[in-house]
This record gives sequence, C-alpha cells and structure tokens, in this order.
Amino acid sequence: MNAQRTERREDTVAEPSRFPLREIILFGALLAVILGIYMVMGTAYSTRMLVEASCYAILALGLTIQWGYAGQFNAGVMGFVALGGFSAMLFSVPVNNAFWGTELPGELGRVLLYGAAAAVLVYGATKLDRIGVPKKLRTVIAIVLAVVLYLVVISMLRSVTGEIQSRAGFIGGFGLPAWTGWIFGGALAGAVGYFIGHICLGLRSDYLAIATLGIAEIIKAFLKNSDWLTRGTATVSPLPWPTPGPSELGFTLARALYLSVTAVMIAVIFFLLHRAYHAPWGRMIRAIRDNEISASAMGKDINRRRLEIFVLGCILMGIGGGALASFNSLFDPNGYLPLNHTFLVLVMVILGGPGNNLGTIFGAVAVYIIWLMSEPLALFLMQGAVSIGEGWFGWQPPGNLDSRALQARVFVIGLLITLVLRFAPNGLLPEKVKHHG
Repeated sequence: MNAQRTERREDTVAEPSRFPLREIILFGALLAVILGIYMVMGTAYSTRMLVEASCYAILALGLTIQWGYAGQFNAGVMGFVALGGFSAMLFSVPVNNAFWGTELPGELGRVLLYGAAAAVLVYGATKLDRIGVPKKLRTVIAIVLAVVLYLVVISMLRSVTGEIQSRAGFIGGFGLPAWTGWIFGGALAGAVGYFIGHICLGLRSDYLAIATLGIAEIIKAFLKNSDWLTRGTATVSPLPWPTPGPSELGFTLARALYLSVTAVMIAVIFFLLHRAYHAPWGRMIRAIRDNEISASAMGKDINRRRLEIFVLGCILMGIGGGALASFNSLFDPNGYLPLNHTFLVLVMVILGGPGNNLGTIFGAVAVYIIWLMSEPLALFLMQGAVSIGEGWFGWQPPGNLDSRALQARVFVIGLLITLVLRFAPNGLLPEKVKHHG
C-alpha cells in the first residue's frame, strides 16, 4: 500500500517550471517599443493608445477562454462589444426629462409588458403536447400564435417609439456612474450569450462561427435602427468617465488615471482566470476541448460546461466593450465593425497564443500598437518615396496619401497573421501544457 501511495504521489508531481526567458524577451521588446512611441508621439497620444490596448486586452481575454480553453470559435465578438458599449451609454448618460417627465415611460412599459406576456404565451404553446395535443398541431399553433402576437406587439411598439422620437429624441440614460454600465454590460452580454449558447453550441465549430457572426450583425442592426433607444446613426456623446476627465486633469493625467483603472481590471481578471485554469474546473474544460467523447464517458456534463465558458467569455467582452465606449466618450452603432472589433481581436489571440492568458495580453497590446502605428509609419515611408520620386525622376505625387496610408493597416495585419501562422502557429507564447510523470 505504501509503495502504491508513493507511486501515485510521484505521478502527480509536475515537471519543474522553466525560466521564462521567452516571456522576458518579448515583454522587454514590447516595453522598448512603447517607450519609443512615447518619445516620438508624446505622452497624451501614447497613453491613449495604451488605454485602448488595455480595453482590447479584456476583449481578447474573453475570446481566449472561449477559443483557447474550450475550442469555441466565436466570430461575433463585435456584437458583445456593442452590447457593452450600449450599456455604458444607457447607464451613464444624464436623465432625459423630456422623456421621463411625460406619460411615455408608462406607455413604453405597458408595451414591453405585453411583449413579455406574448413570449410566455408562445412558450406555453410549445408545451401543448404535454396535455395531449399532437406535436404537428402544437407546432402549427405555436407558429401562428407567434406571428400574430409579434405583429400586434411590434405595431404597438412602433406607435410608442415614434412618439418618443418626435417628442423626446430618445429615452436618454439613467445618470449613474460609468462603472455601473460596465457591470450591466457584462451581464447583458452574458445573458445574450446564454441564449445564443443554448441554440448554437451544439453546432460544429465552422457553423458556430457563421452563426455568431450573423448574430453580431443582428445586434448591430437593432442598435443602429432603434433611434428611440440609442439615437441610431446620430450617436450619443459625450459619455462620462468613471474617473475625472481631461477637462479637470488634462489629457495626459486623465488618461493615465483611466489606464490605471483598466490595468487593475486586467490584473483581477488575469488572477481569476489563472486560478480557474489550474483548478479542477479548468482541467475539466480542457479535457472536454481535447477529447469530448472521453470526457462525456467520464460523466461530465459537456453542454453545461461549454455553455459556462461561452457565457464567461461574453461577460468579459461586454465589460471590455463598456470600458472602451466610455473612454472614447461616444456610442455610435455604426462604429462597430467586424474588422476592428472581431478580426482584430482574433489576431491578438492568435499572435499571443490561444489559451495562454499572459500571451493574450501581450498579443493584445502588440497587435494594437501595430494596428495604430502602421498608418503614420506608412505615411512617413510614402512621403519619403514621393520626395525621392519627385526629386530624382520628376514623378507626380498622388493626392490621397492619407487614405492609402490608412489602408496599410489592413496589409500589415494580414502580413503579420500570415507570418505568425507560418512560423508560430501556436502563438508567440503558446499554452503551457504540464506533463505529469
């Protein structure tokens, strides 16, 4: 017995940790680049860059636990970022007395109550087979009831929202601190993720990507066309900060204070995710990712765990989206683009290493710096080439250098992801898999 216990203890001893040389080199190089940007671009610009990069790091951490921990390819990050931005706007914008001081809130609440009752009736119709109604007849009843009730409720809603737009513009906000919008943004994104997960997580990874991409566009279209709720394309600005703003402290100090808030958020999220990754829950999630059949045979609830990880990732995306919208002090549904708020986050995770939280933070900051600085660098190189062409060969300079330099962002990111996939397919800081023996 003693020999068996000794053998089991030896089996659970992990290999000694290696010296983090790669991490030190990469983060040292990143720090050197950041200091160089501070020297060239100035403190105000560079600090703003770091704040935005830290917000993207929160988004990337949400994606890396979905993709890296559980193998869920979420191509709809943009939708959850938009929900976070919407919540930040809704909770922090001052109260609109032109709306709340009238009878319109009561009318809107009554219509929303009718909508909730209609949803309950449709749900009840889907359960009619339990009292003996044939399933085909139950389906027909549920569909007809859903269509009729939808038309009735949407007609009532359009009438009320039309009144809101004509008399008040939009409903306004709640006038609460900005951080409350971040919390509720995470909750809203998590609730939508829970609903989506019930429908989509049974799909294969490629179909899941298509489904989440479509849902993100639906969310954007809803926010864009709901003028009574978001002002649509008219945008809402300014959004309050959770810290003193530039008008009180100046741009540099105010942005530095905001950066300290996002840095603390990243540190807390990193600590919690690190603990979860190395806990039995994290090992179970990775077991499901690596061999779903074996995990199911061991009695694990696959669907429940996959839903948990998907919702957790969506919550982080909502929080990051709220922090990003508050910092930009603007909510513009048209400003949420798949390239900026989905593809860029995917590149961050791929570069850093899916499943490695530290690598994801590195990838987020590095990719955002490349994304932001590629435009002025490309413009500098183009202007140099133009001056040489004019002086040496008498070429006529093009008149749209600024727009061409802006397009260089896409080229540089595409080249970056190609090189990473070719030479470091697991990322610059790949997931550490401890071997026991």
